Amino acid sequence: MHPIMLALVAVTLGTALLVGGCASQPSRFYLLSALANTETASPGASGQQGPTIGVGPVTLPRYVDRPQIVTRTSPYEIKLAEFDRWAEALDSNFTRVLAENLSILLPTARVVMSPWPRATPIDYQITVDVTHFLSQVGGDSLLIADWTLFKGEGQDALTSGRSRFSASPGGQDYAAMVAAMSQTVASLSREIATTIRGVGPKVSMRKGVSARGTAP
Repeated sequence: MHPIMLALVAVTLGTALLVGGCASQPSRFYLLSALANTETASPGASGQQGPTIGVGPVTLPRYVDRPQIVTRTSPYEIKLAEFDRWAEALDSNFTRVLAENLSILLPTARVVMSPWPRATPIDYQITVDVTHFLSQVGGDSLLIADWTLFKGEGQDALTSGRSRFSASPGGQDYAAMVAAMSQTVASLSREIATTIRGVGPKVSMRKGVSARGTAP
C-alpha cells in the first residue's frame, strides 16, 4: 500500500479509537439535596397553618447555570466537567431545595415556588440573587447570595441581606463536592428561616436550629 494511504488509514483508525473511547465513558448526574428531617421544626399551635411563603425568583450566574458542573481551577480559570452534570437545571434545583429546606425548618408555613398560580395568596416572598456558587474538586464550596424578604408578593421589602457560606467536602470526587454545595444552601436556608421567624411570630423553628452567616 502506498505510504500516503497507510498514513491516512492510521489517522482514521486513531480517530475512531479516540472517539470510541470518549463515547464509552458514562456521564454521571447529580442533584443538590435538601436538609434531613432531623431538623424539622416544632409544630405550631393547634389549627394554625401559618403564612404562605413564596420562594423565588432565584437567579444564578450564567456561567454556572449550565448542564456541566463548573469548578474553579485558578482565580482566572474555570473548568466544565463534560461527564459530571446536573440532573436538572441548576436554578430550578437550587430553588426547589431552598423551598424544601424552608418547609422543613418552618413546618407551619405553606411554601410555594416561583412561578406560583396567580390566585395563590402570598404572605411573604423571598427572592435570591446568587452571585457566587463555585467549588474546587477536593476544595471548599462557596456560596454568596443577596436576598430580600418582602411582605406579600413583592410588595414592601421587610429586610435584605448578603450571605456568605462555605463548606468543606468529605472527599475528592464530584459527589462530595455537590454534598458540600448542598450544605451551603442549607446554611442559607437556616438564615432565611430565622429571618422569617423574626418577622412572623406564628412561624416556629425547632429549638437548637440556628443560622450562620457572615458578611463577605
